[in-house]
Amino acid sequence: MAPSENTQNDVHLSSDVPHTKSKPSTTAEPATERAMTGRTNGETDATTETKDIKKSVEQTMEDKLSGAEIKKRAKAEKAARRAQVKQGKPVKATKTEQTKPTTVAAKPGQDIAKAPINGTIGESTPTSKGVHKRTGSMSATSQKAVPLRPTHPQITPMPVQPQKESKNVALFGHLHGHPRRTTLMGTGKDVHPAVLALGLQMSNYVICGSNARCIATLLVFKRVIESYTTPPQNSLTRHLTSHLSPQIDFLVSCRPLSVSMGNAIRWLKLEISKIDPDTPEAKAKADLCEGIDSFIRERITVADQVIASSAAEKIQDGDVVLTFAKSSIVQQTLVEAHRRGMKFRVIVIDSRPLFEGKNLARALADLGVEVQYSLTHAISHAIKDATKVFLGAHAMMSNGHLYSRVGTAIVAMMASELDVPVIVCCESIKFTDKVALDSIVTNEVAPPDELVPSEISPSPLAMWRDAPNLQLLNIMYDVTPAEYIKMVITEYGSLPPSSVPVVHRISTNT
Repeated sequence: MAPSENTQNDVHLSSDVPHTKSKPSTTAEPATERAMTGRTNGETDATTETKDIKKSVEQTMEDKLSGAEIKKRAKAEKAARRAQVKQGKPVKATKTEQTKPTTVAAKPGQDIAKAPINGTIGESTPTSKGVHKRTGSMSATSQKAVPLRPTHPQITPMPVQPQKESKNVALFGHLHGHPRRTTLMGTGKDVHPAVLALGLQMSNYVICGSNARCIATLLVFKRVIESYTTPPQNSLTRHLTSHLSPQIDFLVSCRPLSVSMGNAIRWLKLEISKIDPDTPEAKAKADLCEGIDSFIRERITVADQVIASSAAEKIQDGDVVLTFAKSSIVQQTLVEAHRRGMKFRVIVIDSRPLFEGKNLARALADLGVEVQYSLTHAISHAIKDATKVFLGAHAMMSNGHLYSRVGTAIVAMMASELDVPVIVCCESIKFTDKVALDSIVTNEVAPPDELVPSEISPSPLAMWRDAPNLQLLNIMYDVTPAEYIKMVITEYGSLPPSSVPVVHRISTNT
């Protein structure tokens, strides 16, 4: 602190030096003015020198202060400014604030390089009268321009597209999977050509009916096995099963497997797993092909003959037999009864969109059987003349319910209402251990466009996909409760619906 005291003493000494004034004289004015001018210049130089000394002393003191002392002094200055603001006095900027650069954002559309630096706008800095004491913002009365925040460009929201209406019925939404395959596009190279042809035939209803599809599938798999060659370092028992997987997947993509097809495929895989690894490949393939022929003959062909023979005995002279759609086993039963010389009449009830009953009515009429054909909307009138109802089956569930072509349940319920016995003809290969309580959980949904009539042009439903609040549902099957069924005729004999699980267990173990 010694240099500071000496400097202050020097300043006091220089400022306290007395100056004598001479008397005014008119004759010595030029000399007096020169003396006065010299004295003023000397005082100015002394004052400037004093300020420079003060600045150097303060700079030296700041250099010697520690960080804590500088922070303490800044807090004291801040407290002093707050006190002056409360008292309404103007606040002078401290040295720190005077030397602190202020960042000013450029105006919208102004180049950043041309923006004012160190808080200046134009050529001068606004005074404390036009600046807020604490925030530094300009007052309303100030004539200076105010720096503005850069405005972000307004983002135009994207137009919300209306959600497309779903054309799937919500109640059956879980059944709408991949659309049914109708072309060969995207098929794998591992799929056999015979399987490709069969899949398209089933998709287009060229091969329709549970028995027909099951027999065609087994015959196609027989061709797949005949053309199969076991790769090196593999065994037929393990590799052939994986080779059949893409064939099955393609058939499923064309149309879901029937219960009889599922049972037949499980039997075939079981037979493949039973092959001894030491058996030559040619013999193993021959045994599998022979087993497929035996399965078709025993479980379907012979079973149908036994069922038709047993069911034909239920038909008497003068009976009026009512049936729904077309079932191959029911057709064999009616043909067998007619061959035995029975005189009866047949009522065929049919439904859209497949109209399978037309083929049955035509086949029976060609044999000389009297046939009446009508659609389901006339069932209440046609059922009045019926004495027996024969129905086919897609599957018999473990709880005795009948799973068959949609519309079967209506026929069975109408017959039960009029005390007309309902007889179901079904092979044991169609039995399953599954339980069905309704036709919603498990079913097959066909393409809705099949419901659009092609014989009417233009059809009212032609543009149904573009019509709002319009949905088409084309389900393939329904479930008939066991209480509406009087008897189930199988190759094991005639039995009540409650005995279905027993027959299924016997047929599976044999």
